[in-house]
Amino acid sequence: MGQMRPESGPGSDIATGVRPGSPPGRARASSGSSFHYSFGLLPQDKRRGILAVYTFCRVIDDLADEGPLDPARAELDLDAYREEIARCYGGAPNLPVTRDLQACIRRYDIPRQPFEDLLDGVAMDLRQTRYRDFDELRIYCRRVASAVGLICLPIFGCRDVRSRDYAVDLGIALQLTNILRDLKADALRGRIYVPLDEIAACGYSEAELLKGERTPAFLALMRRQAARAHRHFQSSARLLPESDRQRLLAAEVMRAIYLRLLRRIERREFRVFERRISVPRLQQLGVALRAWALGEVGS
Repeated sequence: MGQMRPESGPGSDIATGVRPGSPPGRARASSGSSFHYSFGLLPQDKRRGILAVYTFCRVIDDLADEGPLDPARAELDLDAYREEIARCYGGAPNLPVTRDLQACIRRYDIPRQPFEDLLDGVAMDLRQTRYRDFDELRIYCRRVASAVGLICLPIFGCRDVRSRDYAVDLGIALQLTNILRDLKADALRGRIYVPLDEIAACGYSEAELLKGERTPAFLALMRRQAARAHRHFQSSARLLPESDRQRLLAAEVMRAIYLRLLRRIERREFRVFERRISVPRLQQLGVALRAWALGEVGS
């Protein structure tokens, strides 16, 4: 759960519904990715459903992050995917990626609204590069990350309505961690996902952030962002309903891996402009094996 960002490759291809070089309608989830460790041990049918969602998320995410340089073209592509989602719920999709997605939607009775929210989040990326305050950023996080969690709940087989609140808060926590990790990549695209009012309150500036200047004001700003992410991780853990705990084990693996990522960013004192910080594969594997073997994930 959370925005599933591609790691490399060129822009999306609306003709096939996948990026050039990918098998039609299939995501290339790295064997070392958090996706692999979180969802790799699900039963085959559920894993196939999650993979269909993951593939769709990667394709539309590419429209904003690595898509055409012409924003108008990207908007047209996004509109095409909106039409494809409509066909998933009332017709026959044209693209391999959405045909796979329709099979998943029908099998697990996934509601349409989270897909619409997800597309709205991509639209925000195409049209907006700044966020005035956290209220505005929260809307973005809910659309690009929490919506993915809400899509996955029926695939996991969750039955408790309280799992929705868990998915929303976990999605926000994951996205806030992504934002810290990807400050450099986003700055290179001219994007700032840190609330502008908090940048100003810490005595920092947009120009300094875009240049990657690591000052005392920057560190104060980053600590504030990390503390918020921790609060959402803690809130999601509290909101996890006992009745769905086993069904949400894969999501809990993702939570534990991303929490480790957040702590590594903090331990390295937010040196995110020097190199991309990640959780080593062996640590991710250890988290996953412990969870799947014991049916629990530590915080």
